[in-house]
This record gives sequence, structure tokens and C-alpha cells, in this order.
Amino acid sequence: MGVRVAIVGGGIAGLMMAACLPPERFEVTVYEERPGRWGTGAAIGLWPGALHALASIGVAQHLVDGAIHLDRGLVRDAAGTPLIGMNGIGLRMVTRPQLIEALEAAMPPDVRRVTAAVADPRGLPADIVIGADGVRSAVRQTVFGTDLGPRATPWLALRGMRAGAPLAQHVGEYWGRGDLFGLTPAPGESTYWFVAFRSTLGPQDVEPEEALAQARALMAGPGHAPIVRELLAQADPATTLAQRIFEAPPMARVVRGRVALIGDAAHAMTPNLGRGACEAIVDAHTLASLLSETRRSPAAALAAYERRRLLPGQVLRVASRALMRVAAAERGQPARDALLRRVPAPRGTPGPPLGSRGLARAARSRRPPEVVSGQDSGEDGGNRL
Repeated sequence: MGVRVAIVGGGIAGLMMAACLPPERFEVTVYEERPGRWGTGAAIGLWPGALHALASIGVAQHLVDGAIHLDRGLVRDAAGTPLIGMNGIGLRMVTRPQLIEALEAAMPPDVRRVTAAVADPRGLPADIVIGADGVRSAVRQTVFGTDLGPRATPWLALRGMRAGAPLAQHVGEYWGRGDLFGLTPAPGESTYWFVAFRSTLGPQDVEPEEALAQARALMAGPGHAPIVRELLAQADPATTLAQRIFEAPPMARVVRGRVALIGDAAHAMTPNLGRGACEAIVDAHTLASLLSETRRSPAAALAAYERRRLLPGQVLRVASRALMRVAAAERGQPARDALLRRVPAPRGTPGPPLGSRGLARAARSRRPPEVVSGQDSGEDGGNRL
């Protein structure tokens, strides 16, 4: 009998975890209350660290082949004037359904799927329990503390897709006074757009029509770029996702006994750094790689995972919120914009090469990638721009 692993949550983190564990050594069960919900959503950015983790399960090249390649990012003011750019970022845009489908296909056939909610993971029949159940994690609140529930932020997020690729001169983020807007090309000759602003709607069950009305009113007038007003005016409430942005609480531990947290359950963050989904992928790959080392006991592997991944996740959670406060600042935006115009354009975070040879090398290794905190975008459906 192999090591029994119970994974609570069948989103990006949970599926990646299940795909990474070798079936000859592990008996894996994935618990997910609503499996279909993870196959919907808009675009996700994959950064080098996550792509090399995905290469280890043989799906990176397939995703890259169907992805939109973005090597330059641009921040503009609300009217559309460029403020600062970033070159060499190496971002690959895929859709959430594409990523979920790839992870599903990579899972060994022996993985057991259970459609059920897990209110208390302490009773699960497993040697190791992985909390991959997102920002509202029941595993985190049950095992690590009932006071560790999700934290609502002041910001509301809307996002959607529009047919037709955007013009190059429109791509980027638009930082206004108390709001931010962004758009990027997405697979299938489409445009992915997103907006965030302070709002009192919600925090649960936000109506897209009401949220769109607020966004349109906030961004009306010549102070915002015409493309921003155009996309918001054309947005269909039926296909627009509107949600309060939630964060995970500060965590001093992500391992307790046989239980470990990965992804948004450990460090859900605002979407400004675009690292939520990729951090979940790297978390899962790192933990699975450590558990697969025959020289380590499961307890030693869990301890090593916490040493390796606790600090990066918590630092990114704090940094992402700080960036949101700057991007959607309600005061001092003229000074902010003037400062950004003076900053030299930085290059993206260096990582392993993304060519087919680099991905092939990663596919032959189950080791954690060189960039263990590779940037990417939101894992949990509630925290993704």
C-alpha cells in the first residue's frame, strides 16, 4: 500500500498536486464539492517558474503552443498615456479552461475523485492531507485556527472577454484615481479585460449588472481612455464576473501535523502581481517533489516544504496588496504618475529558458523549478484579475 494522500480542492492547486504525485508510491484522492466550477473563467498568465513546473508533468509545451506570448507589459495613466513599461517578462496567456483541461489530462488514472464538501479534514482516511481549497479554505480554518477565515478587501473586481484581439496601442493597465483597468490579448483572437475599484457591494453574491453600472459611472468622461469606456459600455452582465477581492490572513505556518496548505489556501492575494495561479502550481510541484524523494519521510518532506514556500507566499501576499494600494490610490495619483515616468523600464524576473529544449529538460526532472516563486495569476476564482 502506498502513502495515502487526500487533496481537498479540485482547482488548479489540487489538480496539479494530484498530477505530480507518482501513482506507484501514492494513493491519491481528490475531494471537490463542485468540479465544474473550475472549468470556467477568463485568462491566466503563466510565468517561467510555473511553466517549468508544468513541464515536469508533460503539459507545458502544449499550453505554450496554444498561448498568447506577452514579452512586454505597460502601465498607463487613466487617460492612456504610458507611464512605465517592463520588457522581457516572458508571460504566456492561456484560458482557465485550457489549464484545467491540461491538468485533468495529466492526472494518473488511479487518482480517485470524490464529489463532496469536506467540512472537517481531520477525519479523512489519509496519511497526508493537502488543503487546496482556496481563499475560503475549510482546511485552514479547521486545522490552523477558526480565526483564519478569508479577509475581505475594499476592492471589487470585474472581468470578462470580448471577441476580437485588442490593438497593440491599447494593451496594458490603466491606473486612475481609486480604480484600475486592464486589457490583454487572450487565446482565440479575443480580448481579456478587468477592472478593480473600491465599492460597498457584496461582499457575497455581487450582481454583475449593478457592479458594471458603478464601474461605468466611475470611469465615465474624458479622464479615462476611450477604449476603457468602450469596453465597459459593451460588457454583457451575463458574461461578466463580478466579485469582492478576498485575501488569506497572515500565516505563520502552512504545515501542521499531517496537513499542508498550498495555493490560495496558504496565501491568497490581490491579483496585482499576477502570481496566484502560478504560486499554486509551484507550491504543488515543490511539495510533490519533496514527498517523492525516497530519502525523506513524509513528515520531513512537509517540514521542508514549509521552509521553502512559507516566506515567498507571505511576502507576495503583502507586496500584492501594497501594489493594489498604489495602482488604485485615491490620493496623490499625479505624484505617483510623475514618479513612474522617471523610473527606468525594468526587465521581467529572469528564469530558465522557455524554448522547447528548456521545457524538455524540465519535463525530464521532477525537481522544483529554479524560480520557486515564479510569477503568475490567480488560482482561486474569487481573486483573479
